[in-house]
Amino acid sequence: MNKNERFVITINRELGSGGRTVGRKLAERMGVEYYDKAVIKGLQEKFNLTIEEIEKLKGHKYGWWASFKRQMTGSVVSSNMYIPRVANEADKLNTHKVFQAETEILKGIAADESCIVAGRSGFFVFRDHPNHLSILIQASLPSRVARLVRKQGISEDEARKTIEQVDEMRENYVQEFTKTSRYDTRNYQLVISMDHMTEDAAVDIIMDYINKQS
Repeated sequence: MNKNERFVITINRELGSGGRTVGRKLAERMGVEYYDKAVIKGLQEKFNLTIEEIEKLKGHKYGWWASFKRQMTGSVVSSNMYIPRVANEADKLNTHKVFQAETEILKGIAADESCIVAGRSGFFVFRDHPNHLSILIQASLPSRVARLVRKQGISEDEARKTIEQVDEMRENYVQEFTKTSRYDTRNYQLVISMDHMTEDAAVDIIMDYINKQS
């Protein structure tokens, strides 16, 4: 990946691994926007971005995402605009139309700016992007449980059940729409285990990898 040209970095992460924080810190370090499930879902709900509405926007003379952003008011593309609780992660699978709308939103973003995308099957959506880095952030189960207990203030049993539920939901989601597994390391250029590692250290590893590629 060449950081001096328009790029997209996708981060798939296990719940409780710290991958969301790594993504945000990496975006800050690189001076680009960070997009995750919360932001994309927030955009869809706030502006009714169905695939039909996106098709209308794409008919504009200029890039539809750039045109759309000019119409937005306030800091709409902030990761704080829509933050679901962990327990809400395990909702039913999205329909194909919703997945298609999400894909178009992500492609519109990447066509207009360099960005970091967490989740949303980004490794698959951008598999043919000419300047794409795909990363998997993972951690051992005990480490993930401990993080959820600390961050969410829940019991170890609750944390373990939540992780199992979200893992199953995310794997089903990926298999449904990409026909591959989120755990298949062939989908990534870089895989990082967060056991005994800080988020800042993980960002350092990613930046070192990027600098060596540029």
